[in-house]
Amino acid sequence: MLTVNGQFPGPPLYVRKGERLIVNVYNQGTYNVTIHWHGVKQPRNPWSDGPEYVTQCPIKPGANFSYEIIFSVEEGTLWWHAHSDWTRATVHGPIVVYPKIGTNYPFPKPDAEFPIVLGEWYKGDVMEIIQSALISGGEPNTSDAYTINGQPGDLYNCSKPGTFNIMVDYGKTYLLRLIGSIMNEEMFFAVAQHNLTVVGRDGAYIKPIKTDYIMITPGQTMDILLTANKSPSHYYMAARAYIGASAYDNTTTTAIVKYRGNYSAPSTPAFPSQLPNFTDINAATNFTNRFRALANKEHPIDVPQTVDTRLYITISVGAVPCVNNSCQGPAGGKLAASLNNISFVEPGVDLLQAYYRKTGGIFTADFPDVPPYFFNFTADGLPSNLSVPLKGTKVKVLEFNSSVEIVFQVTNIFNAAENHPMHLHGYSFYHVGSGFGNFDNKTDPKGYNLVDPPELNTVAVNSNGWAAIRFRADNPGVWFMHCHLERHASWGMDMAFIVKNGPTKLTTIRRPPRYLNPC
Repeated sequence: MLTVNGQFPGPPLYVRKGERLIVNVYNQGTYNVTIHWHGVKQPRNPWSDGPEYVTQCPIKPGANFSYEIIFSVEEGTLWWHAHSDWTRATVHGPIVVYPKIGTNYPFPKPDAEFPIVLGEWYKGDVMEIIQSALISGGEPNTSDAYTINGQPGDLYNCSKPGTFNIMVDYGKTYLLRLIGSIMNEEMFFAVAQHNLTVVGRDGAYIKPIKTDYIMITPGQTMDILLTANKSPSHYYMAARAYIGASAYDNTTTTAIVKYRGNYSAPSTPAFPSQLPNFTDINAATNFTNRFRALANKEHPIDVPQTVDTRLYITISVGAVPCVNNSCQGPAGGKLAASLNNISFVEPGVDLLQAYYRKTGGIFTADFPDVPPYFFNFTADGLPSNLSVPLKGTKVKVLEFNSSVEIVFQVTNIFNAAENHPMHLHGYSFYHVGSGFGNFDNKTDPKGYNLVDPPELNTVAVNSNGWAAIRFRADNPGVWFMHCHLERHASWGMDMAFIVKNGPTKLTTIRRPPRYLNPC
């Protein structure tokens, strides 16, 4: 397996708000690799953002690259991960952004903190798994286990001696920095008999949410307060998949919360009875709809009240034909995902260099603002001719400082509707609205929250539904946007924005570093 400094998960990075880091990455593995600093806006610095063939050519085996990571307004928990094929399955780790010296958390300082990284374990080579699936055209193999901080936990026979645990003292409060590094499933998470208070998400603070369970998507992070106020004993923290229709992998990963003190430890820790079932769409929706930005003087927000550019983007999983229907996807085709019916084709030269150096023939600037045709996107039994996307490397160009609204619309092609965690690089955005069914551009905007919407970098778009986001295009560069379900990204559920330079040096893309990896 590919690891960083021999660790799984990889080593955490600790910074204070507004600082910079230089991270030297040496590729001693056998596959190409890049690293993305998920949720870090990297102002004017797309050169160190990391997605392979979008902002850089890969770091080949034996090569290295120095990333300059520029933190600005982020505060809380973020994470880093590989952004080259499926290498992120084992190449990932936490980023902890502390408040600036002289400032404090907007909640009582916790007594201690623990990173809680939700991941997966594959017995096979993950790169071979996805490459085989792309050749055959069918679904990739599922993981063999979920993990908490690299360990599957007691419910898997293989790992009981190594189950991760945290030690707590009665009466103290702990900050759990929860990271959704899962490859292909959203996850429910809970701690037996304990209530949780969510105080941050995606590197921004929120109005506190008291809850007995969490729902987190791949790519998201949450800051969660846990008070050790139960009878001293052993308690499971547990996580399992949320899938709107049927579970992709129906196993459960566990870790143990252990109280210090003299008591008789149970043979089996208490299990969280409040952990929702795999298909509990109401639990997922009710939790997600509770988020509101803190939006106070110390942590202000700036929601665009008017919009210059509107995009209505359909999210689809379809298929392209194979000769003699010889592939393993639907109707003998090859699975292909798309945004507005465009299935992204990875270029041979990274988009950022092509744009910066004005190299022609690498991409076209005609990503559509709306889908090519409209139909009942969430109907059952949609005809198969709606499922064939076009292949292309298309980008959307945005004027500097323009206000942008994107409405993501899930489609039910192949009756395969599921939640989609959409992640935008280089920005946080405001999640102003969500709903089920087809978005109505006359009535649904009336229900937008333009006062205190949460500021995110990854939004879960409801199965058979839609989500609306707004942001201001004030970070020049080339910025990737994609579904964080890794199989969907591999099938082409990706696109890129080019944000033009502003009028001054401080609103212009920085010059590239002296060394860029060749393609």
